[in-house]
Amino acid sequence: MKRGKKYLEAAKLIDKTQKYDINEAVELVKKTSFVKFDATVEAAFRLNLDPRKAEQNLRGAIVLPHGTGKVSRVVVIAQGEKAKEAEAAGADHVGDAELIQKIAGGWFDFDVMVATPDMMAQLGKLGRILGPKGLMPNPKTGTVTMDVTKAVNEIKNGKIEYRVDKVGNIHAPIGRVSFDNDKLVENFKTLYNTLARLKPATVKGVYMKNVTITSSMAPGVKVSVDSLK
Repeated sequence: MKRGKKYLEAAKLIDKTQKYDINEAVELVKKTSFVKFDATVEAAFRLNLDPRKAEQNLRGAIVLPHGTGKVSRVVVIAQGEKAKEAEAAGADHVGDAELIQKIAGGWFDFDVMVATPDMMAQLGKLGRILGPKGLMPNPKTGTVTMDVTKAVNEIKNGKIEYRVDKVGNIHAPIGRVSFDNDKLVENFKTLYNTLARLKPATVKGVYMKNVTITSSMAPGVKVSVDSLK
């Protein structure tokens, strides 16, 4: 892959053979961010997992202590009192059958969808549309729930979803380049500790093969797992 001049200059600052202490890694991520916007900082974990095995197909959600720097637009599919609760909690859009029809027609002006269990039968018809976009509510991520107030509050306050891909990797945003170093480190460690705790019993050998931190369009920096413990 051909890289631009700015990327190549940034890459010179990183020793690809070294695994950096997380504090050094965060500092390097800031130094190597060359875009003109407040870049997203992302954590990447190369895990010794086989997603074809149900117990190794990790998926879930956590609330980062310092959020991600982005306030998500939340749509809630609910009716009656639960719809009122969602509105009171600050959901951007709330509705039932009529809103489902609007989404079926191609409206996707939102980032996360929450639904009450009683609405999932109607919502299931949109699986082919919502699934590929990663927008289908799921109990594992807390987006199928009767506690819509909690769900909306958590999402607005920095809840992120993580999911292992086909080759055993997990990528997730942990903040912005403008964040204080300490906040990025704490967010990173929160995600690391969650994934470490969820290590499947069936995994043999090294669980975390490689851990990396990077910012939008910039080169990755390898992180020492020992510095995250």
